[in-house]
Amino acid sequence: MAIDVECANEQSESRNPKAAINWHQPVLVTEVVQCLEPVPGTTFVDCTVGTGGHSLAILPHLLPPEGGIPGRLIGIDCDANALAQARQRLAEFRPYVEMAQDTFSHLPEILARAGLTHVHGLVADLGMSSLQVDDPARGFSFRHEGPLDMRMDQRLPMTAADLIRTLSEDEVADLLSRLGEERWARRIARHLVDRRARTLIVTTTQLAQVIAEAVPRRAGSTRLHPATRTFMALRLAVNDELPTLQRLLEALPEVLLPGGRAAIITFHSLEDRLVKRAFQQGARDGVFRLLEKKPLRPSAREVAANPRSRSAKLRAVERCS
Repeated sequence: MAIDVECANEQSESRNPKAAINWHQPVLVTEVVQCLEPVPGTTFVDCTVGTGGHSLAILPHLLPPEGGIPGRLIGIDCDANALAQARQRLAEFRPYVEMAQDTFSHLPEILARAGLTHVHGLVADLGMSSLQVDDPARGFSFRHEGPLDMRMDQRLPMTAADLIRTLSEDEVADLLSRLGEERWARRIARHLVDRRARTLIVTTTQLAQVIAEAVPRRAGSTRLHPATRTFMALRLAVNDELPTLQRLLEALPEVLLPGGRAAIITFHSLEDRLVKRAFQQGARDGVFRLLEKKPLRPSAREVAANPRSRSAKLRAVERCS
């Protein structure tokens, strides 16, 4: 499994230099716009609007010369903080943008609430925002002391700490093996259950320490921190990420107009496998046309500027008539 082990660099970007803000740095922006080919008067969805990076690149293409009919963009994110920042970043395009705090698995319902049934294109960037990762209060990173939360949507009832506290040893081992492809899943599960019998595991650093003690030292020689796969598995479980992605993929033929395009960016093999299989099956069934035979990857220049981008893969399709 390819795993992203570095947080994204943040870039300072603002049309008003007096109000400079650190925005999350999106990946493969040029490639997304080239794949989607947005034109004036069309409707697009940014399924993971985040702080608005990809939307900011798409929106100018949706606006016609003076007197024409403008396009429209629907921005979706389950993170209320991200939506607030996206609204600020995209303020100049406000008449053409609608935001929804929701998960993209509900895409048909979100479109229906906006009076739409179909769109001309969509993008989904499945990577974590550096602003989420770098906020200790969100609990996504073992590099920061914070509550073991990991919820992208703070309205969700179950945190990572809840999972650690309530799952059996077998359930923990299965979760880490299935969602993290963790070689030492059984040992880590055993150590977690033993430790929680003596003390509650409620912080990111507590969990990272238990994992480091569980993994044999000879296995810690790679560049990955021993806790990397466990943290990823817990995050995927807390946010129901793979089933959510699967529901989006199933909805694509329904929501894309003929000739409409979808671009999805993944950061690890479990996500990419789902996207690859869905797109290839759609191509075999005559539903999609693959825009690229192989996924697009960041250039060496982009990786140098933003190390987090190195794990990214972009796959894109066009809806057949």
